[in-house]
Amino acid sequence: MRKAKPQKRKILPDPIYGDIKVTKFVNHLMYDGKKNTAYDIFYTALNTVKSKLPNEEKSALDIWKSALDNITPQVEVKSRRVGGATFQVPTEIRPDRKESISMKNLIIFARKRGGKTMSDKLSSEILDAFNNQGGAFKRKEDMHRMAEANRAFAHFRF
Repeated sequence: MRKAKPQKRKILPDPIYGDIKVTKFVNHLMYDGKKNTAYDIFYTALNTVKSKLPNEEKSALDIWKSALDNITPQVEVKSRRVGGATFQVPTEIRPDRKESISMKNLIIFARKRGGKTMSDKLSSEILDAFNNQGGAFKRKEDMHRMAEANRAFAHFRF
């Protein structure tokens, strides 16, 4: 490469929990630079999650983190051309990309969901992901199934 790699931007922790992961999630959730609105949606969703699971000993933030862990894929398939044929080659995912994919999937499937407000949709999707069900969890399972089906082409890895 001719140019140097661009520097990673420093992400500041969120105001309530002091967690960088929360800020990354809110940045994915945000539309048109409206970060306060995105924070409001996220914190309201966590409060709703806590009220729906009153007998859970974990905090709402821990429930959200374990839900993210449940929908984080380990492998994905990438297209690779070998001699005129295109193969779906299973590859492991970098840790930062894993985190980003899981956050985006949670938000995408929350937006598709039926519900009154975005915070309601998000809280429902978090609860589903925590219980190993819902759209985002299904997406992870599909990614793993695709990688398993194409395991024979793993030697084409780049």
